[in-house]
Amino acid sequence: MWYNSSMEKDIEQRYKDFLSTVSHELRTPLTSIRGFADTLLMSFDNISDEQKLKFIQIIKEQSNRLIELVENILSVSTFKNEKNVSAVMKSVNPIIPLKSAISLLKSRYNNRNFTIHDNAKDYTIFADENKLQQIFINLLENACKYSPDDNNTDISLNLYNNEYVIRIKDNGIGIEEKNFKRIFEKFSRIDNPLTRKTEGSGIGLYITKSLIEQMEGKILPIKQEKGACFEIRFPFYDIQIHSQKKFQGDENCSKN
Repeated sequence: MWYNSSMEKDIEQRYKDFLSTVSHELRTPLTSIRGFADTLLMSFDNISDEQKLKFIQIIKEQSNRLIELVENILSVSTFKNEKNVSAVMKSVNPIIPLKSAISLLKSRYNNRNFTIHDNAKDYTIFADENKLQQIFINLLENACKYSPDDNNTDISLNLYNNEYVIRIKDNGIGIEEKNFKRIFEKFSRIDNPLTRKTEGSGIGLYITKSLIEQMEGKILPIKQEKGACFEIRFPFYDIQIHSQKKFQGDENCSKN
């Protein structure tokens, strides 16, 4: 791909912004972990059991933040060479990884609500279940982070025109239509007073889009008067058609 000087400067600036953001995001949880660990070590006998439990919970939460950040950075590195990306593809009912993702997030955001409208009961897609769960976690966590307390996130699952369609809608700060393309770019964060207050590395949606496309799906933002809405589309998985294709492929291989 050909780059002009303007594009190179833009990429360089985004990379600098990314390093600055990641440095900040690493430093913040590490400082919290060290601070609460030092307090426990130095004043263990003078702290109530309730406070000890609270401090340990904070250390655990901040450790989880670090793990997620490292995993996201590793994912970005992996996507540079798609041949190294492995996926365990099989017939999956999306409701299963969706409920697992919600269960994980409810433990972190207990003041957020999730409503599922499953209009595609028992239907499946051909996907990697673990990667599908990561996709749901990334999108639902964004809905939690950029929405007010007691926000309700609506998730609908439907079948349209031979596609399995998943919509995730929140009532948060939303995304301006002019930024629809930019939000999926690596190291990109929309700059406004509300997003500046919220932690983020600018790679979550890039990873989400890469995972979805790896499984032959697509994702697009939907214009809303309030809040953000993402629509994910996967080809409808028909086990008979898939088995027939596999049989034909095996038959061609045997002929060769």
